Amino acid sequence: MRYLCLFYIDQNLADAASKEEWAEIDRESLASNEDLKRSGHYLASNALADPKTAKTLRVRAGKASWTDGPFAETKEHLGGFLLIEAKDLAEAMEIAERDSLARMGAIEVRETAGF
Repeated sequence: MRYLCLFYIDQNLADAASKEEWAEIDRESLASNEDLKRSGHYLASNALADPKTAKTLRVRAGKASWTDGPFAETKEHLGGFLLIEAKDLAEAMEIAERDSLARMGAIEVRETAGF
């Protein structure tokens, strides 16, 4: 089964972290991805640019409407994703627990629909 791990960043924690702490998280994340590749769990991942670069589309009554910024105003923003292969939700959760980026917010683990 495929699972998408969505990384949410708490901007207050991110702003309070030092450059060294971020460098450590980056090193740990890259090493974790390499471990997942070796174990056959890794499918894809990427970080996202600052939420200020986002545009949100809504189509109502056939008319497109674009707004600046992410979909919702929250104290956490979507910072990136990791797509993995896991035998079940429990294994996907174990994999997410090993990711150091969880220290900066939250990780949502969701099974893909499999279309």
